[in-house]
Amino acid sequence: MTTDPPSAAGVHVPDTALAKEATELVRDMTDELVYHHSRRVFLFGALQGRRRDLSFDPELLYIGAMFHDLGLGEGFRSSGRRFEVDGADEARRFLQSRGVPEDSVRRVWTAIALHTTPGIPAFMEPEVALVTAGVEYDVLGIGYEDVPDADRAAIVALHPRPDFKRRILAAFNEGIRPKPETTFGNIKADVLQHYVPGFERGDFVRAVLESPWPE
Repeated sequence: MTTDPPSAAGVHVPDTALAKEATELVRDMTDELVYHHSRRVFLFGALQGRRRDLSFDPELLYIGAMFHDLGLGEGFRSSGRRFEVDGADEARRFLQSRGVPEDSVRRVWTAIALHTTPGIPAFMEPEVALVTAGVEYDVLGIGYEDVPDADRAAIVALHPRPDFKRRILAAFNEGIRPKPETTFGNIKADVLQHYVPGFERGDFVRAVLESPWPE
């Protein structure tokens, strides 16, 4: 079982049986990079929720954060689906098998499925909005100054991010390179365009003009 401290920057990691099981599952299925990133996503997302005065379920936010990048794993690379959907489906199976109410399952599924779709999650339920907020904070630094320096330092001390920028981009590339068609219309096409020689991103205009419709 994990021995991680229960809190950082005044945010308490949920201590429920469900949260503990999710932690162990994610630790078994991913590496340290994704594990520490996922925990930071929860902590930064919760801090953003506090700053925005949002009422959210910490346990649901935690599950969404912990599962959000699970679909990058090797076991999902032949699925033919977006990695976000693979992670969301894995979270749904996990929650349904433990009798979690369907509305809660839906919130977690949506939070994971939409976490790389800018401009929509912020207008949805708090758990959906805050998984994306945590991801945007940890990966892109959006709202970086919103979190006090001391809180940011406490979280990074608990869950370090050595060479994180290069390593997370490499993880994205490894996770989606086997299914490049899943990047059509979303930001992950940028990753393959940067790292995969000869990659051609989908073109929506060309798709419309070349559709089978005569006009």
